[in-house]
Amino acid sequence: MNVDALLTGIYDHLPDLVDAAVDGLSPEQLCRRPGPGANPVGWLVWHLTRIQDQQVAELLGVDQVWVTGDRAARFGLTADPADTGYGHTPEQVATVRPDSAQALVDYHRAVAERTRTFLAGLRPADLDRVVDESWDPPVTLGVRLVSIAADDLQHVGQAAYLRGLLRS
Repeated sequence: MNVDALLTGIYDHLPDLVDAAVDGLSPEQLCRRPGPGANPVGWLVWHLTRIQDQQVAELLGVDQVWVTGDRAARFGLTADPADTGYGHTPEQVATVRPDSAQALVDYHRAVAERTRTFLAGLRPADLDRVVDESWDPPVTLGVRLVSIAADDLQHVGQAAYLRGLLRS
């Protein structure tokens, strides 16, 4: 199996998992916290998409999908490319208010398509390219792509679990 097929296979699971996590949930359910300070389904899916969007855009040297069109407005936010949810306080989490499950799906699918296009052109040697020298050891493209996928899979799993709590 070649490297782009392997990575594409991993990332191609995410849109369906996102869809399943939010399908049929109302805006209120997307924002409902299972307990004080906990993150709701809508925030988790927004955050995992924001991280992938920010990281892949940086790797490509292009603007994030987030800052195009009316995406941010559909979440009650401004199109701040630095706002990914990382380090959000409970008050900041509460400001992320998707207008529908479809807003989350649409945003994630747009980011997933960009990621898929990026992955399609990779060769094994590309994965050894250092993309961040601020860490010791420096982070390679391969490590970054695995890290993004791992983070996304963890958060979509959390969202799916919370969906089950909401629907029970």
